[in-house]
Amino acid sequence: MEARLLPCGERAVLVELPDLGSVLALHAAVGRAAWARVVDVVPASRTLLVTVDAPGALEPVRAGLAALAARIIADPHGPSAPSGPTVEIPVVYDGPDLAEVGRLTGLGPEGVVAAHTGTPWTVAFGGFAPGFGYLVGGDPRLAVPRRDRPRPRIEPGSVGLAGEYSGVYPSASPGGWQLIGRTEVVLWDLDREPPALLEPGTTVRFVRSSLPSRTRSPSRSSEREGSDAVPSRRPAPATLPPEGSRRALHVLEPGPLCLVEDAGRPGWARLGVGSSGAADRSAYALGERLVGNPPGRAALEVLLGGLTARAEGDLLVALTGARCPASVDGVPIGHAAPVHLPDGTTLRLGAPRAGLRTYLSVRGGLLATPVLGSCSRDVLAGIGPAPVVDGSTLGVGGVDPAMLPGVDQAPVADPSTGVVELDLLPGPRSDRLADPAALEGMTWRVGADSNRVGVRLAAEGIIRLTRHTAPELPSEGLVPGSVQLPPGGEIVVFLADHPVTGGYPTVAVLTDASVDRAAQLRPGQPVRLRWHGRTPGAAC
Repeated sequence: MEARLLPCGERAVLVELPDLGSVLALHAAVGRAAWARVVDVVPASRTLLVTVDAPGALEPVRAGLAALAARIIADPHGPSAPSGPTVEIPVVYDGPDLAEVGRLTGLGPEGVVAAHTGTPWTVAFGGFAPGFGYLVGGDPRLAVPRRDRPRPRIEPGSVGLAGEYSGVYPSASPGGWQLIGRTEVVLWDLDREPPALLEPGTTVRFVRSSLPSRTRSPSRSSEREGSDAVPSRRPAPATLPPEGSRRALHVLEPGPLCLVEDAGRPGWARLGVGSSGAADRSAYALGERLVGNPPGRAALEVLLGGLTARAEGDLLVALTGARCPASVDGVPIGHAAPVHLPDGTTLRLGAPRAGLRTYLSVRGGLLATPVLGSCSRDVLAGIGPAPVVDGSTLGVGGVDPAMLPGVDQAPVADPSTGVVELDLLPGPRSDRLADPAALEGMTWRVGADSNRVGVRLAAEGIIRLTRHTAPELPSEGLVPGSVQLPPGGEIVVFLADHPVTGGYPTVAVLTDASVDRAAQLRPGQPVRLRWHGRTPGAAC
């Protein structure tokens, strides 16, 4: 089998390889190559996702990947899987899908438990969420398909099966695995070194238990920042202001949801940590330019307005994204323009007429404790600064006098209240579509359970989009804008806090501009999808 380089949006490529050994070898080779424009590499069972920092950097990386993959496949002596310690995980086998797995496998519930505990598993690779390990090597009779419709929330510690894998959910998240039990073992702990309990090469033994106890593994030294690691591209943190010139933003009312976000934390996807960052990247970046900040400073992402905040010290701010009625001490102010906020004045935001997310940028950037190099809140991973609450005081960093705001106002269009059009590029699994044109032949509606992880789109009518004969797809890497198609009929469009990997086919990927438009969609809003350029063939 030759390697296949599959399209995955404007900034990524998915390399399909014959087996896990080839994937691990290519992962190591990319790390040794140390390409400057590569920001994330995500290994999976049969694929390697490589993401670059800008669309223009993709073609040279594609060429390099093709050459590396060809050499690896031609070499019959690939590297062996990494070896590691053994971890024992006690499980209460009372999962909601245990009976169904017993029926699918013919083992019955007790037979499923015996098979799951009777064979050791090995962590092949990480992904999906921080601390999640894809376990292989278990009893082959336990191979079962994912659920037709993923659950919007799965509790931490849930133990599941999907395809040839088993895994333990380290945090609350959506998911489509068949759940057979639960454990209280802590899979991901930022106070532990390393934070992930299950790392590639670790042997896992599941043990039946009636009362699992909350367990933390002893601290272990980490040796993985070597040749196969991709360096993290960390945003420039805000600097502390000079002594005696403290400036801050004191939040009196945060609104429905107010988060600290910056440019994100690319570089950690191999550990199951997504890049996160502002959901509407263009609106965030515009706000930072308007106040004269260097790239990467932290701002507020305000959901549906309602923010009230008082300035401590003189501040320069800008509002971008969803346009809110805004005032300073009762005097209306403009949108997408620098605004002086004198010491002691109060900024108030009403509810936007269109769109979801408004960005409040402050010259100097907001100060927060970074996690893995970023101050962004990742709602799926549960890392980064906690949501802003009443009484929160956010310090403001120092400024570079040489970086001045360049414009008085940016004439940008507001989010739409009507039908929103999203542009599609072919995804790595476009061949799973029975008729690619069907995606753009109907109106979709935004689901009420959409959030920063992703937008759910339901068709106005019943339609089957996937091929009936398509086999189960092993989990593989995801990028923002990935359009996944579970068998249930809905579409999931992933946003900033998407899981690192997923097992449903990515049939398309939004353009960068459309990802930002999707971040402003409201529940119930109509959406039209359109192929950007030529519609891919049914077998592309």
